[in-house]
Amino acid sequence: MMSYYLLKAVSAVVCLLPRGLAELLGRGIGNFAWLVIPQKRKRLAHDQIVKCLGVADREAQRIAKASVVRFGPMLFEVLRFPVIKKCPQQYVRIEGLEKLQQGIAEGKGAVIASAHSGNWELMGGAFALAGIPLVGVAMKQRSSGSDRFINEYRTMIGMHITYKTGVREMFDMLKKGWAIGLIMDQDTNRHDGVVIDFFGQPTNCTPGAASMARFQDVPIFTSFMHYDGQGKHTLFVEGPFHVEKTKDKREDVRQMTQFLTHEIEKHVRKYPEEWFWLHDRWKSIR
Repeated sequence: MMSYYLLKAVSAVVCLLPRGLAELLGRGIGNFAWLVIPQKRKRLAHDQIVKCLGVADREAQRIAKASVVRFGPMLFEVLRFPVIKKCPQQYVRIEGLEKLQQGIAEGKGAVIASAHSGNWELMGGAFALAGIPLVGVAMKQRSSGSDRFINEYRTMIGMHITYKTGVREMFDMLKKGWAIGLIMDQDTNRHDGVVIDFFGQPTNCTPGAASMARFQDVPIFTSFMHYDGQGKHTLFVEGPFHVEKTKDKREDVRQMTQFLTHEIEKHVRKYPEEWFWLHDRWKSIR
């Protein structure tokens, strides 16, 4: 548990720093991270960017580096959650919040589909601090201390956390009117995924958001974070979207998963520096 107490100590120090200095230090750490990332992983990011966006090598290199460097400020913002929770509106502006509020007001719950773009940790906190009863679906960290720290900070700003294995709990919370936040842009195994189109390429995608929404007959909303500069973000919310309920359940889920994936693609094309290009998105297809 040493990592937990170390992170708590670092967080306490970072919370004392001026906002601008914290971001500057975060960018320094992000630049250092870029230097130590293996060349094989950098090449993967570069090649995916070229294939998806059709840009020249130099531009692909710039986007790849920027997508890594941003993790430094993102980390510092998580460490500063005790400060951010006191005045969240100074950090995040939410466009379309009323759409989600209206969907939640119906009492059936909702599914929020998102991606690893921008500061997705802060996105969950922004929703919770805005009064949205949000269940964040997390992946358990290898380090028990790190896992305890990140989940403590997520709950500190109002989220309810469950692990990906807690499917029954997710359905129970949906029935109680909660919103389930699902990040759906990473590769999954061929058994659990559906093959759809992403950047013009066959891509394996997790169908959890569409499947859950169809089963519980709840709306889906998309949400994406964008960094505006100077420590401020805009959180875009669109919806509601409803999964069709025909006799062909598999096709209903596939079509909605395709729609949501195209929404992710549109956002990534608009803000390519903010997406997680280091992830091997087409591994299971290969």
